[in-house]
This record gives sequence, structure tokens and C-alpha cells, in this order.
Amino acid sequence: MIRLENISKQNGHQILFIEASASLLKGEKIGLVGPNGAGKTTLFRMITGQELPDEGQVAVDRGVSIGYFSQDVGEMSGRSAVAEVMEGAGPVSEVAAELKALEGAMADPDQADKMDEIIERYGEVQARFEELDGYEQEGRAREVLSGLSFSQEMMEGDVGKLSGGWKMRVALGRILLMRPDVMLLDEPSNHLDLESLIWLEDFLKNYDGALFMTSHDREFMNRIVNKIIEIDGGGLTTYSGNYEFYEQQRAMSEKQQQAQFERQQAMLAKEIKFIERFKARASHAAQVQSRVKKLEKIDRVEPPKRRQTVVFEFPPAPRSGDDIVSLKNVHKSYGSKRIYEGLDFQIGRRERWCVMGVNGAGKSTLLKLITGTTEPDEGQVAVGSSVKMAYFAQHAMELLDGERTVFQSLEDAFPQAGQGALRSLAGCFGFSGDDVEKRCRVLSGGEKARLVMAIMLFDPPNFLVLDEPTNHLDMATKEMLITALSQYEGTMLFVSHDRHFLAALSNRVLELTPDGIHQYGGGYTEYVERTGQEAPGLRS
Repeated sequence: MIRLENISKQNGHQILFIEASASLLKGEKIGLVGPNGAGKTTLFRMITGQELPDEGQVAVDRGVSIGYFSQDVGEMSGRSAVAEVMEGAGPVSEVAAELKALEGAMADPDQADKMDEIIERYGEVQARFEELDGYEQEGRAREVLSGLSFSQEMMEGDVGKLSGGWKMRVALGRILLMRPDVMLLDEPSNHLDLESLIWLEDFLKNYDGALFMTSHDREFMNRIVNKIIEIDGGGLTTYSGNYEFYEQQRAMSEKQQQAQFERQQAMLAKEIKFIERFKARASHAAQVQSRVKKLEKIDRVEPPKRRQTVVFEFPPAPRSGDDIVSLKNVHKSYGSKRIYEGLDFQIGRRERWCVMGVNGAGKSTLLKLITGTTEPDEGQVAVGSSVKMAYFAQHAMELLDGERTVFQSLEDAFPQAGQGALRSLAGCFGFSGDDVEKRCRVLSGGEKARLVMAIMLFDPPNFLVLDEPTNHLDMATKEMLITALSQYEGTMLFVSHDRHFLAALSNRVLELTPDGIHQYGGGYTEYVERTGQEAPGLRS
């Protein structure tokens, strides 16, 4: 369906692709992987014709429809979320808009003199709407939005009033309703809660078109794709199987390449030693010459490219008392919406609680109550003795001073620390070389999240409160964070929609549901086994 034939592409001084080739066949579900900045989005833009390769060609079979979801959703306002999603379904959305306008005109007393004309036109438009399966399309649009966690009220409301994350969901819904022959999805798992993520997973598994996507959620990728295309050093390498299989294959081929490289290096060393030893002897001249020619003809095996992996190790945190936080009879409402009525909850030392619940259940509110960023209406929140708390929330990234560089931000936070220690810290969180001189205002969401975490973890707290810490992180940084936190000896309370993160780090689950609050001993994996569901909102 789509073929990338010997494509080369350069952006400024950066070479993204050198004579790279790959293909997407009917029914394939492919995950596109590679480090940040490797050219994943550029590849999608070349397939859609928004950019052209410098050399080579991108061939798309005639008649193949492509739907492209990118992180840049553009402006949306003036229409309902349902109307915006139906925009992806082609002419039916225009007919739906006219139908709505005519319904408004029929109810307008000022247009009474044109009523016959309006009713006649309404009949024509309604017939056309039915012909295009309009009523069915609207039902499907609502189904998609419901799957992406929209309430009826949000579906009907002006899309312009939604936050950026919810607008992303509308843009994604548009592509899903469109059901093109090929879907290109650039990070569709960003900004989704766990229920929406699992719904999308099922939708894409059952989608009969071809899929080409990127995602920083390994579990999501693992369950959907049957092939991986990796961008590495300007080339495209194809692996059969899911993400986990790709990781195994990649590790195996690296091991084989390393062994091949070492064998060849040993052979070369032996040959060079012979040449050096006998080059001055006339009796060995023919043998020496023969070996020199042999060496000139050998194809050199390159050592495997080493992926830069960063490791952050926690300095030991001060020991806290056994009681970390106690909530007694806590009530909290926002306007008429009651979040908590008489909540009792205790956190003990070295417990790692993950908080589960649908949108609006009060996950972030619980974290705010515990960190003191919001007060209970009634009841008491008591933090234990010797507790040194650190709180990661999305708004923490907005508090960075845009004019300060990464390194200056670290110096501001830790004026007593040496330059070497701060550079090492920056490197652990992915800021190497000139990256430390970037001003905070030009950092991406992922870079800001990494910088906030670096500041938070350098002088280690003994109680970590994390609200969606992996939202903007790529897979390599997530792995580094999981490895570091699994060795952390303090206490944790966190909200995350990343199942790999939840399973790796929790040893307790607090589930917030309309029926009440449930506590589970054992981590997320045990919670799934006991409830039969991966998220509270999926229970029948």
C-alpha cells in the first residue's frame, strides 16, 4: 500500500534518512520506533505529502485513503465535539451542519414567510443525510467520543472551551470515525486516561485497515502491532512481531554483531602482526603482499551502535517515621460536585500506593489534599514526623523560569552543589553537551518534565507524590525512571495511566469508584488478577 524507496532527507544540518527503504502492506499494524529527533514525525509528513524526501520516493497505491493524527491539532471552536469528529467523515458533516441550520430556521418566527421553502429544502437535505448514513455516522461519532471518555455534556458543548488534551481526543476521534485504509497515528496514547487507552487499544486491534503509529507506551504498542520499523542512524530496519519481540531481536542481533566484530578484530590483529613481523624479510615478501591485499578487500564489521542509556541512582533519603500521612473524615467538594465524604486513609512507610479511578473520581484532588496544595472542607490531613515530601504535578513544568537555562535552573535549586555533580545529574535526565544551555522556554514537554524531576530527585525526599509523571517521557527515560524508582527506599503515592509503570512500582492500590473507596494489598498486577479489569471504569 505504501512504499518508502531509498529515501534521503536532511533537516538543516541533521541527516535523518540515508537511502532508507520500508513498506506498509494491507492489514499490517506497524510500530515506528527510534530516539527523539530521529525523524518519526518527518516520516509521517512525507507519507502524507506535507514534506518531500530530498532523494528517493514515497509511493502510495492509487485510491488508498490516509488519516493522519498528529500532536498539532490546530484551532477548534464554534462547533460541538460531535460535529468536529464528524468532520472527518467527509461530506456528511456539511450536510449535518445544513440540517442543523434548517432546524434552527424552522423554529425562527422571523422566517415564517419562507417556511414552505425551508421545509422543502429540509426534506431534500434530510434525504441526502440518510443516503450518506448520517444518523448512523452521528451514532458512531458519539460511540467514539464515549470511548475516549467524553460525557454527553462535553459532546454537545463548544469544542473551543475544551483543554488542549481534550481537543487532542477530538482530533483523534475524527481519524477513528473516518476509518481510512491507512491510519498514521503519532503518539495517540498521549493525554488519555487508562479507560480511554484500553478502549482505543481494542478499537485498533479490531480495525481492519493498516496502521502505522508511534507511542511511548510500551504495553499499548505491545498489544497492537505485529511489526516494528526502527529508525536508526539514517536507516529503516524492519522487525516482525510486537515491541517486546523487537527488543529481544535487537538485543540478539547486537550480541551477534559484537561477537562478529570481536572475531574480525582478533583476525585482523593476527594478520597485521604477521605483516609487521615479516615485511622486512625478502623470503616472506610474497606472503606479506598476499596478506596486505587480503586485508584491503575485507568488508569491515562495524561494532553495534551503543544506545545512550542513562542511569540515575538515588542518594539515600533521610528515614521518616512509620506513619507518613493520615486522612481522617475528610470531606471535599467543588461547587455542587462532592468528591469525598468522610474519607479515611493512611499511608505507612515504604508503601507504594497507586491511585485508580475514572476521570473526575478525585485522584488529583487526593494528591493535592495530601501535599497541602488544597484544603479539605472538613476533616484532617496529618503528615507524619520527619516526612520530607516532593510533589510532581503537570503545573510544576509551568513554574520553570523560561529565561533560565537548564543548567542555571539546577544551579538555582542547588547553589551548594558542584558543577560536576550538576552536569552528571543533567546527563542522567537526558541533558548532555549543549543541551544544558537550552533556555527553559524552548524545552519540549518531555524535556521540562525531565528537568523538574531532576530538581525534585537530586536532594532525595522520603515521600514522593507523583501525578502522571510519565506523560511526556519517551520509552528510554521511562525505563530509567522505573529502574531508579524501583531502587528508591522511600514511600510513594502516584497516579499514572502507564500500565508498565503501575505494575513495576506499586505494592498497594487505592481504587476510587462511585460505590466507594476500595483498598487492595498487593500491586497493580494483583489488582488486575483480583478484579478481572485493568481499570475501574471498565467494570460491568
